[in-house]
Amino acid sequence: MEAVYPVLATVIAYLIGSLSFAVLVSRGMGLNDPRTYGSKNPGATNVLRSGNKAAAVVTLLLDALKGWLPVVAVAGWGGAWGLGDGTVALVGLAAFLGHLYPVFFRFEGGKGVATAAGVIVGFQPWLGLAALATWVIIAFFFRYSSLASIVAAVFAPFFFLLGDGVAWEAPNALVLSLAVMGLLLVWRHTENINRLIAGKESKLGTKKS
Repeated sequence: MEAVYPVLATVIAYLIGSLSFAVLVSRGMGLNDPRTYGSKNPGATNVLRSGNKAAAVVTLLLDALKGWLPVVAVAGWGGAWGLGDGTVALVGLAAFLGHLYPVFFRFEGGKGVATAAGVIVGFQPWLGLAALATWVIIAFFFRYSSLASIVAAVFAPFFFLLGDGVAWEAPNALVLSLAVMGLLLVWRHTENINRLIAGKESKLGTKKS
């Protein structure tokens, strides 16, 4: 029976990740669907282009929360159900995949930056701070949210390896989870990368028509 618990935890994490808060918050606040303007990405950055900063902040926090919550729940209480660090890594990845491919929204999701951040903080708070610091530094100097997200995602596994990751029982599972999320996040930013190369990417604080 214990073999069922990791699967159940993973499915629940995916369903939580499938809650597209960019769409839900926009509906609740009477805003246009973020999938109909700007980058058409259901994420906090695109919601910000609506001009409603409060909606963008709420979206950002909720998207991060849905990545953080399953990880912390399994890490904190999963031991009693036989759930170890491998399951922690798995539910984090599942929540992230839920955001990218939400079952409640026809599998059309966002790019996963905020949710990945929540997962990373859940893995290790210091790792979240390192990733956030990387994002802030890149965003401050270059003013590109996409570039900052890509760099932070790529560096996260290396930050973990350079930190106290060796103290975990299953560091390989966590590193693998971070690496897969990083690769998927880079892939989801393919269009942004092409625009960055062409010099056509929108900078932070500007609106997309």
